[in-house]
Parts: sequence; C-alpha cells; structure tokens
Amino acid sequence: MRLLLVEDDDHVAAALSAVLAKHGLAVVHARSGEEALKALLPDSAEPFAVVLLDLGLPDQDGFEVCGRIRKICATPVIMVTARSDVRSRIHGLNLGADDYVVKPYDTGELLARIHAVSRRNASGGGEQPAEESAADEALRLGAVTVELPTRQVSVDGAAVPLTRKEFDLLALLAQRPGVVFRREQIISEVWRTSWEGTGRTLEVHIASLRAKLRMPALIETVRGVGYRLVVPASGASAAARPPASPAS
Repeated sequence: MRLLLVEDDDHVAAALSAVLAKHGLAVVHARSGEEALKALLPDSAEPFAVVLLDLGLPDQDGFEVCGRIRKICATPVIMVTARSDVRSRIHGLNLGADDYVVKPYDTGELLARIHAVSRRNASGGGEQPAEESAADEALRLGAVTVELPTRQVSVDGAAVPLTRKEFDLLALLAQRPGVVFRREQIISEVWRTSWEGTGRTLEVHIASLRAKLRMPALIETVRGVGYRLVVPASGASAAARPPASPAS
C-alpha cells in the first residue's frame, strides 16, 4: 500500500517513514503542498491509499492543501498536526479530511487509523467481481441478517429499525465477526473523529443495539480494549432471549 506523507521536517518524515515501512507501507515524501498536489496527479504508478497531511507547510496552509486535494481526487486524507483545538478539527473535517490526529500520537493508533480510512475507501468505490458483490449483499449471523446495500437489519425475518450510526456500528462489527475492534478504531470508522468524549456515545449505541436486537451476547465487551461481534449459535431465536441489559 502506497502512502503520501506531506511533511516539511525531514527528520520527522524520515523517522515516521521508517516506522511505516516496517509495517509494509511504501511511503512517498512531499515537503510542500505543491509537491503533494503534483504527486497526486494520475500517472502509471499505483495510486496512493492514504495521504498523511501536516498542516504547517512552508508554501501554504495544510487546510488549503486539503481543499485542493479534494478537487482533484478522493484519496483519504488524515491530518496530522499539533493543532488540538476543536475549531481546527471541525474545519479540517469540513474541508474533506477523513480523520484528524493530534501530535504527539501513538504510532499504533496512527497505523490503525491509516488502515481504517483505506478500508473505507476501498469498500466505497470501484467495481467488484459479480461473485464478491453477491456475497456482500447480506451478512447472515445466526438469526441476524444485515443487508449492506439497503441498510436493513432483521432478526428471525423480522425487521429491526436502527438509526444510521447504529447500523454503521453493527455493519462494521458484522463484517469481521470474532475480531476485536478497539474503541478508538470504532470511533474513527463510524463517527470519523478522534474527539474526546465520543466514547460515551459509543457505549450508548452498543447498549441500544443489544436492546433492539434482543441479543445481549451478540456484541461482547472486551475489557480495556473494545468490542467484538459473537455469532450466535445456529438456530438460536431472538424471541427466546431476554431484553438486553443497558450496561455496555
């Protein structure tokens, strides 16, 4: 996977590039906004999966660069900056940034965010082979069916109305049953933010899903880490289950 790193500090860029390379990422370094925009022009090379964009660039503000990137391509952009105020975050997301990471950051979290936005981009565009498209139409997890194209969920054939975020949260977990998703990763993918305070919102949505689906054990809490979806035993009926506890 190719990544475009837009960073004017060569020392910072070299250190980060070395870390990313160890995790299988091919990093191209641009030292200015203009360099970044030229690098994103279509050519014969493999397209970039993600842009890591520093805001303090020598030729123009990173916000301006983000806006110009959005006019020429849909490559996911993660802003990486020391500007931690809420107004800057809102401005960056409104300009089309897919995520916003504040320095200093944990390298593991940055890698998780890179993979998260690249997965979203990969699943949202491009043609799929017919057999893959058919497989993606519905996720069947015991008595639960999640239809991705129509955004509908049913349990034992009965439709369960969910809010937009509830569906996004369930779909994320359901596409990789058994895999533990970190809280930060879920917040990044579903809410597309890293803002503090979103964690409580996540807990409320988990509790609501458990209650609406009447399956307390469907979404398991992994203490100190996050959540995972546990496929119910074949043939188990939701009607026989007690309502979910609000605890998450």
